[in-house]
Amino acid sequence: MIKLDKQSKEQFIDLYNTKSIGLEGNILRLFDTENDEEFKSYIDTCIAKDKETRRIRLSVTKEVQTKNNELVDLNAENQRILEELQETLHEVEDTKLTYEVQNRELNEWKLENIRLTEELKNEMVKSEQARLEAEKAKEHAENDLDLIQKKNQTELISIIVKVALWMIIGVGVITTGVYIFTMAMGKDTQIISAAWANMFGILLTNAFSIVGTIMGIKYASKD
Repeated sequence: MIKLDKQSKEQFIDLYNTKSIGLEGNILRLFDTENDEEFKSYIDTCIAKDKETRRIRLSVTKEVQTKNNELVDLNAENQRILEELQETLHEVEDTKLTYEVQNRELNEWKLENIRLTEELKNEMVKSEQARLEAEKAKEHAENDLDLIQKKNQTELISIIVKVALWMIIGVGVITTGVYIFTMAMGKDTQIISAAWANMFGILLTNAFSIVGTIMGIKYASKD
């Protein structure tokens, strides 16, 4: 047991009363408090305060430990979330690269499509030009064929007209010659004159009919 003199005891008590500072720890159980109620009351007060302080410290320590455990759990959760975020970031980067590749391929396909469209338009223009040229060539060929046909028809008509005229002239000359010869011979010309007149009229009529028919055909073919 620790025995203190009266002055020391009074100093401890005065320190507690003025500044609320008392002894702490297991040393409080070693002081001799017999025959000194005031010091005994001081020691009991210090012991009670020490218990309360220990209890508060223990509570704070438990709370700190609980907080530390929570912080550890929170740190682990944060680490897990961070890893998930990193994985998500990698996935986003991969997806971004995939989208960039797809976008580049889409742009290339678009440019190729535009090029093919332009080529198709050019081919359509060339095809239309070729069609127009073919139609013009067909029209020229038809015109040339029509001109050839008309030329051949004109030449044929000219030949027919010439032959018909020569035949008419020939028949007229022969018939006139026979008529003149008969007159010169002093023969009866009544029959031959009638025949000559009839034949000459028929020849002229047929000649005009042929010429009129040919001219009509020529006029119709011209229209």
